[in-house]
Amino acid sequence: MSSVVSGPEATPAGGLSPRWLEFHDEWYLLRHADVKELMHQYGYSDARLFYEEIGCHRGHSPNRYFDEVWYRQTYPEVRRALLEKRWKSGFEHYCMEGFRSLSPHWLFDEVAYRRRHLELTDQHLAERGFCNGYDHYLSYGEAHGFRAGPFVDVGLLQKMARHHAEWFGPEGLLASWLVLPAHVADSMPMSWYFDAAWYLETYPQVKEAIAAGEYGNALHHYLTNPTPDEFSPSPWFDEAYYRRTSPDILPSLGAGGLRNGYEHFVLFGAHEGRSPAEGIDLALYRRHPLVWSDCEGGVHDSPFARLVAEKHGQAVPVGQEEPPLDEDQTRQLFRDEAALYLPALARQKLDFRVRGMAEVSVIMVVHDQIDLTLQALASLRAGYDGAIELIIVDSGSRDETSGLEELVEGAIILRHRVNVGYLLGCNEALEHVTAPAVLYLNNDVRLYPDALHHALKRLYRLETTGAVAARLVRTNLYLQEAGSIIWRDGATYGYRRQDDPNIPEASFSREVDYGSAAFLLVRTGLLRRLGGYDTRYWPAYFEDTDLCVRLQKIGARIVYEPLAMVEHLEFGSSGQSGSHQLIQRHWKVFAQQHQEFLRQQQPQHIRNALLGRERRRPERQRVLLIEDRIPLRGLGSGYVRSNDIVRALVALDYHVTVFPVMREEVRPFLLYRDFPEEVELVFNQDMSTLLAFLEERAGYYDLLWVGRTHNMARLLPLLNEASRFLPHCGSVLDTEVVAAPRTLLQQKVTGLTPDGQPARVMTADEEEKELDRLLAEELRCAHYCQQIVAVTEHDAELVRRAGYPNVMVLGHGMKPAPTSRLYGERKDILFLGAFHCERSPNYDSMMWFVEEVMPLLKALPEDVCLHVAGHVHPSVDMTPLGRHPRVEILGAVDDLDALFDRYRVFVAPTRFAGGLPFKVHEAAARGLPMVVTDLLQQEVGWKAGESLLCAAADDPAGFAAAVERLYGDGALWQRVRQSALEAVRRDTDLEQFRNRLKQIVDASLN
Repeated sequence: MSSVVSGPEATPAGGLSPRWLEFHDEWYLLRHADVKELMHQYGYSDARLFYEEIGCHRGHSPNRYFDEVWYRQTYPEVRRALLEKRWKSGFEHYCMEGFRSLSPHWLFDEVAYRRRHLELTDQHLAERGFCNGYDHYLSYGEAHGFRAGPFVDVGLLQKMARHHAEWFGPEGLLASWLVLPAHVADSMPMSWYFDAAWYLETYPQVKEAIAAGEYGNALHHYLTNPTPDEFSPSPWFDEAYYRRTSPDILPSLGAGGLRNGYEHFVLFGAHEGRSPAEGIDLALYRRHPLVWSDCEGGVHDSPFARLVAEKHGQAVPVGQEEPPLDEDQTRQLFRDEAALYLPALARQKLDFRVRGMAEVSVIMVVHDQIDLTLQALASLRAGYDGAIELIIVDSGSRDETSGLEELVEGAIILRHRVNVGYLLGCNEALEHVTAPAVLYLNNDVRLYPDALHHALKRLYRLETTGAVAARLVRTNLYLQEAGSIIWRDGATYGYRRQDDPNIPEASFSREVDYGSAAFLLVRTGLLRRLGGYDTRYWPAYFEDTDLCVRLQKIGARIVYEPLAMVEHLEFGSSGQSGSHQLIQRHWKVFAQQHQEFLRQQQPQHIRNALLGRERRRPERQRVLLIEDRIPLRGLGSGYVRSNDIVRALVALDYHVTVFPVMREEVRPFLLYRDFPEEVELVFNQDMSTLLAFLEERAGYYDLLWVGRTHNMARLLPLLNEASRFLPHCGSVLDTEVVAAPRTLLQQKVTGLTPDGQPARVMTADEEEKELDRLLAEELRCAHYCQQIVAVTEHDAELVRRAGYPNVMVLGHGMKPAPTSRLYGERKDILFLGAFHCERSPNYDSMMWFVEEVMPLLKALPEDVCLHVAGHVHPSVDMTPLGRHPRVEILGAVDDLDALFDRYRVFVAPTRFAGGLPFKVHEAAARGLPMVVTDLLQQEVGWKAGESLLCAAADDPAGFAAAVERLYGDGALWQRVRQSALEAVRRDTDLEQFRNRLKQIVDASLN
């Protein structure tokens, strides 16, 4: 029987009472064995009344959801208040105050839950009838896959519930587990972070404590015992070893900090790859594709959790994956699938009727194999809804191909009684082509979605493109080719054959020697000019290689398009019988015919594949750009500018490789949307592999561009060693920001040094000397580079002050794209910026705005809120912001157009910063008027009151007044918006940005 404990302030108005507020009579009597006797002794018949008048003072818990003893031990301020008689119990404190930020139970962390789910601000919860995160989890979160914490794995609990339904009731998984007898709970693992059986066997004293009623089960003991550093949670974590090998964590342990080393490991170390015990290399383990995929996909919380699951046989063992299918098996499977699909295709004709002008003509030569033909045509039709002129040459088929008209509507079918061969069939079909582009397509292929669409886009992107080659994948899902290489002796090689199709080397577009005609898109006019295939290569083999070379001789380019992905049953259309002899014969013909072309090719050797993978034009230079991370636009903090530099380099016709100092944690397929297709993203490497990477690519790059000074400082010893691999390679240090002045300003504003110590107050002369010292230290590595880049002339002067005259300025480049909503249609205040750590300028600015400015916004309607958008690193605690009733935390947002179109005012209350504030330019370019600090106003150089409103960084009242003025005055809002758009057009012109970048590159190479 349950009832609600009286007097809670936690019950939301009009909402349901949270589960943790209930009093559970039956549970109470079972949990506290002495209660019945005490009730009899004191004359009570009502358990709830006894609890409220006596039990609460004795440290009793009122329900399964709240642990009174743990709460008192965990929060010393509560314990002091109880001694001072300000509260009857910890539970009363929790109901009246603590529910807002404190945790009620050792299995649930209120702050961590809210940090994990940023959208759970106080306003969000209140609107939905929840009074805190715990209420949300118990009533909604668990059922919808929200994680309570590392020691509550919903997936494991669901599995247990399926096998032991008798123990799990309608209250929920966690609620049911909390009332299990100790021996049952210890037999049902709650998560991979704790091994109850091992724990009880290793520490027999725990069994005794549980038997004595001191603890409910093994996990209860581990998470609540008074000496947490004396116990390890599983055979895969050694508390003493972790403390010894991670001395940097020691200051954060105990005395109100982290409970023990394992708490640090669970929160941070397990995700960072720190070793949990002797002999376990978690950093190496986490790099394995299977591990990475399982963790990123949410199957496991961390590499450590997956490792433990693997040890228990609940995850595929790393290094012991199922061996790949033999290619003979996958080839047969490809054929079987085609045959399986045939009856479905026979029920409804494939429609290739052309209404109007054809966009592309598809030439397919077939000989029997109706199932393969229809499978190929079905994938072609499904993947492209434009006007396809289908021309099929039936080269002496004897199967159901003779009735193809009954299965395909609108095709031109040219029939031969004998097998005329692929080459002659294609040349005959060319005479019937009416579209501006021809796709040579085998019938032993399956097109991935939009393959033809992407190929056509690539063909028409540049007038000089004559043909487009596809990313061909064999039936065993390994590469056949990512573009193909012609060696100096005339032999050919499919680039990265037998590799994973999604490796970085196969995932960017480039000009290549040739592409196989299993899928080859060619301009019709060029084909007719060359007369189609050369008949010297009849019936097949080397005809496509020859065609691509002849196209290049008349000035056309062959371009590899990775988005045009095609699965190919090699030799499926012709069979392998006799193929080897034909290949050898036609190789000799080809080598004799194109001697002059071949003399410029790379000699045949696999180590030359890197140089041979791309047609090298003397004027096109190669740039290796190194950044902290792959510079995704959503990361903010200078990464947007780095991304713009990459885009501009591509627009200037440089080949760009992006290499991250830190291995990227984002799924690779999410990276590509932020970059042009021509960029090579080396997402699978990091600083530890850079030396080997440079050695493998010795002599390949013309320019090294290093983003951020701290990266150059870290890489300098490595670059000195690797200089022999970078002959004649220019180098650029892009400072992104000169940090020394920001460091001094941060100390002045916060009163703390970068390591968190109290900052010394300095005189003006002392500040100047300290600035010189910091500049010299920051830029000590800059001597390596031919050119140094600063984002403003002010930063450039600082670089010169440090003794480096070889500095040039490169700011931001963007195209204004003002959002369309009118002033009256907009509402609320927006901040957009990245939060990479809690000592960052953005975090400081938001805390200052929320704590000191927002209380002064008296003139704004009560429902006006601040919405905070942008990337949030997992280590950053946003809950102090989310607790404000007028703050919503959005996290990373993909659609910035929609974001900027909603709000009326943008704020940038930055108190310390350096460089050039991208957020100011971005808001202006989107047509959102803003209020900024005078610091940012000076950095952009715009006139206050015209292009923006501003106030001093130590004047919250002035900042609040500016926000109210801009928010409430439509005429002012329109004037500021228009002026800011004109300012951003002037200062961030894309053409000027690209020209300046070209000057920097030229200066570095000359």
